[in-house]
Formats: sequence, C-alpha cells, structure tokens
Amino acid sequence: MIVSSAEVDTSHHGATSQGNEYLQSEHQRKRGRLDSCSKSGSKACREKVRRQNLNDRFAELCSVLEPERPVKTDKVAILGDAVKVIRQLKTDSQEYSEVNEKLLEEIKTLKAEKDELRKEKMILKADKERLEQQLKAMTAPPAGFVPPHRAVYHPRPDNVTVFPSYGYLPMWHYATPPARDSSQDHKLWSPAA
Repeated sequence: MIVSSAEVDTSHHGATSQGNEYLQSEHQRKRGRLDSCSKSGSKACREKVRRQNLNDRFAELCSVLEPERPVKTDKVAILGDAVKVIRQLKTDSQEYSEVNEKLLEEIKTLKAEKDELRKEKMILKADKERLEQQLKAMTAPPAGFVPPHRAVYHPRPDNVTVFPSYGYLPMWHYATPPARDSSQDHKLWSPAA
C-alpha cells in the first residue's frame, strides 16, 4: 500500500470524521458514568483516560492509513498496516535519494563538459582573431609603402631581364614580326606627347 505525502497528516489534533463517528458510536454503547472518577485521579480513572487517548490515536492512525475504508478496531492490524506503509515510504525515499545522487553526478559531469567547451571556444576565438590579424597584415600593405626597385639590368630569379622603362612587366617574346615592326607607327598612331 502506497500512501502519497499529500494524504499523510502528521498532526495529532484530533481524529478525522470517521474517527469521530467511531468514538461517538463507542461512547453511545457504553453506559454513562459520573465524571467523579476523573476528578479523583485514581489509578483506574487515569488508566481509562490513557486507554481512551490510545484508542483515539489508533483511530486517527487507521483513518490516515486508509482514508477510504471504515475505521478498524483491531490494533494489531492497524500497526501492521502502519509498518507496511512506513517500510514502503522508506524504500521509496531510498530510491529517490539514489536517483538524486545519480542526477547530481550527471550535473557535475555536464558542468565539467560545459567548462571545457567554454575554454575551447575561447581558444578558438583567440585563434580566429590572431589569424584575422595576420590576414589583414598580409593583404593590406602600410600606407605610403612602395616596394623598392630592383637594380637595373640584374636578372630576376625567373631569368627575365628587367629594364628601367618597363618595370616588372616582361615583354612577350612570341609576338609576330609585323607586330614588332615599329617603322610605321608614326603613320598608324598619333604622337604620344
């Protein structure tokens, strides 16, 4: 029998409605006595009050354990049911604590992974910024920078001779002879300045 925590009432401020009905029916069956014995405080009266309080508590316990059933009068059965419910609640509590521990371990693992990913992200971001700076430095020469000219008539590493008037643009050696003939240029083209 499983009792949810919402159904369990741990207060002992009196019996429930079923417990009250039980007590009223129990009092109606007994013959009425004078209250003189409760005032005298004799041992028998004290014992009677103690038993009545004990019966009230058993009725309350029974109504808490099985609220949908009528109140039992068998104290052994009530105590047996209470033991079963307490054992079940203890087992459930232990299972929940184990699940909670597993979840806490998983949370620790996920936090560690999150920290590692955050560190990797920061490293990658720093690498990206460094590479962007290198790229900017390589593609954009400083303002006013002019590369120095090579010495005149010194061959470059690719064996192309550089003349001062041509700079770094080599002539095309495979031009046709009529295209290389410049004797008729003054007739074909206007003067250059």
